[in-house]
Amino acid sequence: MKIFLDTGDAESVRRAQDTGLLDGVTTNPSLIAKTGRGFKEVVSDICKITSGPVSVEVMADEAAGMVAEARQISSLSDNIAIKVPMTAEGLKAVPILEKEHNIHCNVTMIFSATQTFLAMKAGATFVSIVLSRLDAVANESEFLINDAVMIKDNFAFKSEIIAGSVKTQNHVLNCLRAGVDIVTVPMSLFFQMFQHPLTDAGIRAFREDWAKVPD
Repeated sequence: MKIFLDTGDAESVRRAQDTGLLDGVTTNPSLIAKTGRGFKEVVSDICKITSGPVSVEVMADEAAGMVAEARQISSLSDNIAIKVPMTAEGLKAVPILEKEHNIHCNVTMIFSATQTFLAMKAGATFVSIVLSRLDAVANESEFLINDAVMIKDNFAFKSEIIAGSVKTQNHVLNCLRAGVDIVTVPMSLFFQMFQHPLTDAGIRAFREDWAKVPD
């Protein structure tokens, strides 16, 4: 399973990239706005740090506008993927971008199995299910990611399933068990996955015992 960092902060990307375990980055307008920096500057900086896909969102409502905006954004770097919304216009833009312009698409704001199916059928490189928003309204995201993997397997779709906005290690475990292709996590969760109190205790005990060993 690949790990994408969900952020607009270039320094966070740099820290995660230094571990050698980061596979890509996803952004959105809210994350970029938090940086207080210009859109093109933020995107360009992140793309220079990681060679993996960097998902950047278009804001147009109609397919033609999405395509025009996507072409402009993708000119900033070769590793940019374009986030399009899970709407009829968004899915209309997907094959145009994927087939005519060779621009990878990430269909976002997916909250049902049928939406997942349509995004895969449209030919998107990535389909993003936003787990935290589902759980916030008492819909169990675990069932949807299981359905998404089953749909992909049943019909041999090539889209990669992204479990987006993963907030807890339990979410990560559910995704690992389901066979999800990618999770997107904030920096805090990315580094939390390295940690366990038993690991800390074990290392500490070894160091204490080693200090007692004669030269």
